[in-house]
Amino acid sequence: MSKYFLKRLLIAIPTLIAISMIIFLILALAPGDPLGEFASNPAITAEVRENIRKSFGLDQPIYIRYLKWFGAFIRGDMGYSFNSRSPVFDLLMQRLPTTLWVVGIAYILGVIIAFPLGIISALKRYSSVDIIITTIAFFGFSIPPFFTGLLFIIIFSVQLNWFPFIYNSTLQVTDWNSFLAQVQQSILPIAVLALYQSAILMRFIRSSILEELNQEYVRTAAAKGLNRFAIIKNHILRNAMIPVVTLIAIDIPAIFTGALVTEQVFRVPGIGALLIESIYRSDTPVVMAITFIYGILIVLFNLIADLLYGILDPRVRNGM
Repeated sequence: MSKYFLKRLLIAIPTLIAISMIIFLILALAPGDPLGEFASNPAITAEVRENIRKSFGLDQPIYIRYLKWFGAFIRGDMGYSFNSRSPVFDLLMQRLPTTLWVVGIAYILGVIIAFPLGIISALKRYSSVDIIITTIAFFGFSIPPFFTGLLFIIIFSVQLNWFPFIYNSTLQVTDWNSFLAQVQQSILPIAVLALYQSAILMRFIRSSILEELNQEYVRTAAAKGLNRFAIIKNHILRNAMIPVVTLIAIDIPAIFTGALVTEQVFRVPGIGALLIESIYRSDTPVVMAITFIYGILIVLFNLIADLLYGILDPRVRNGM
């Protein structure tokens, strides 16, 4: 196991370096001037703008800027925002709690909903229960989150007036009433994300279990006299969860980097909204930090998924 993990880690390190180089090159060559806001300000002369450009290191060659940025990032320094002049790390820490609250809860709810419904749908294939579950999953998967968000706003905010449709970023939780207000304004974005996530997982879990139900080892276990529950728990689920683990491992980084579309629809001040704002403003340090952190999380959770394979499937563990 340790040799296998070390081998995967040695592959992950150059992968992350390559990802950082590609992201940095794309952002460096992208159109838009990060200091464009100064160009329209008559109070700032060309000489002052050039000094500001030098202070950010924008006058240096791309490879020098990359080496400086990568070295600083390894030391925990993500640089400074071109627009707010604040440390990028501080900006991310300001937005991270909101993202974890909304996107994290939505993902947990999606997993809690998807697993039992996906298993029931597979075990009762072609029944009325299966048809209802697959229909709900089909609509949840097919309808994009921005449309679902707008639909929820029209129904539950405008028509029924149950929930606010704009997230109040200034709300501070200090007592029970403010906590209830926080929960109330979070229900719609959480519901949109949970519906979409659970629909994806439900379809995936259903198809994985259906594929295992027809395997020879299932018929062999039944012939030996094992009851249906033991076959499902000890055999089918262990093998069916292997591809599901991969999907969950790939999706988990989104909990930390935010839901881009949903945060924009409900004006949730999360990291996803910060990324969109930074792209509009050509705030390269912020965009670079968020995208590279997302890449790191994807590689990290893929490593975790590889280790979980050995737990779920003894054949993988023995091959290590």
